[in-house]
Amino acid sequence: MGNNEEEIDNTLHVRMFGNFSMTWNNRLIVGGGKSSETQFAYLMQLLLHHRENGVSRDYLERFLFEDRDIRDLHHATRSVIYNAKKKLKTSGLPDINYIEQDKGIFRWTDQIPVIEDASELDRLFKEAEEQEDPERELELYLEASHCYTGEFLESQMSVVWVAQEARRYRGIFCACVERAVELLRESQDYLQMEKLGLYAARVLPLADWETVTMEALVALGREEEAGRLYDDTVEMYFQEQGLRPSERLMELFGKLGTQMGHHYEILDSIQERLIEGKEELPGGYFCSYPVFQGIYQMIGRIMERGGQSVYLMLCTIVDSKGNPMRDGPILEELSERLEEAIGSSVRRSDVINRYGKGQYLVLLMNITQENCRILQKRINDHFLVGRQRTGIQYHVNSVVCTSAGERIL
Repeated sequence: MGNNEEEIDNTLHVRMFGNFSMTWNNRLIVGGGKSSETQFAYLMQLLLHHRENGVSRDYLERFLFEDRDIRDLHHATRSVIYNAKKKLKTSGLPDINYIEQDKGIFRWTDQIPVIEDASELDRLFKEAEEQEDPERELELYLEASHCYTGEFLESQMSVVWVAQEARRYRGIFCACVERAVELLRESQDYLQMEKLGLYAARVLPLADWETVTMEALVALGREEEAGRLYDDTVEMYFQEQGLRPSERLMELFGKLGTQMGHHYEILDSIQERLIEGKEELPGGYFCSYPVFQGIYQMIGRIMERGGQSVYLMLCTIVDSKGNPMRDGPILEELSERLEEAIGSSVRRSDVINRYGKGQYLVLLMNITQENCRILQKRINDHFLVGRQRTGIQYHVNSVVCTSAGERIL
């Protein structure tokens, strides 16, 4: 009996990051599915997050009922609070007045302690900022970072106060990770840095945290893993948002490229790995944007010696009215078909990059402007099917040589 009593947890555990949940004595009160999208859940979210200052009656009524035409808002609010208290009691909480009211302000009672992940993040971040010992400072920043497990009340982002807090906590999380990375870099703890980068990228995707992991991998001598991570990141950013890699990511990859050393080997072994595999399909050379950019810049230098005729072509999928298509599953399907059409129409010496949603860049080597038009017709023949109303818009520019040091693309 004594052991069972010791296991009782008389603290209300509240999760605000990601999906909202409330747990009492290891029993879930609210969490998952539609249970976190009820008036009970909305009331608890507001009161538990604003435990210190409470919530005014006016704001609580506006939040709970918005623009609904209710004759007696005070009565409706009292009903929600009454039902909330009943639910809390039946969930096993002590029979006390959970929601107190004083001079028009509603507050969660001090008699039941609360551990909320969001307020823990606030506390740890503040303590870390005031810490003078680097080791303890790092511990606090790491602990604070791991409090953040997703966007603040991510299912309620249309609510003004939630959106404001989500933005604030996102900023705090980023500050914690960035400061922790600085400290880990100083102590050369790259294994911990790798773990932090992976965690940050998982809980806050599409925010360039892959750069932290890449830096750690290179420092640990795992250059091939860093290269694969870069390729995977570029692909993910494109699939999720139709974006090219950010300037930050490309800049870091460029810097890391100079650090990626290799073991001593003879030239024949090195050259063997540089040669394109024999299994490669005929047609143009597909590559990521940074590789495409490098090839373009190299061609610009080669052209300084003359004798080359090179064109840059942009292919854009357009709708029946000639307007570029921006999004949707149809665009993805058409993009894949356009990729196949371009790949099977150009020569092996031509270079192709999927620039964005519905757009491809093609670097055409040793070709005339007339042959560019012939190529466009060949791509159309492969792309257009039956009475298809969508089409391709082409823009072609001649590639000119560049003076030393000038950046292009």
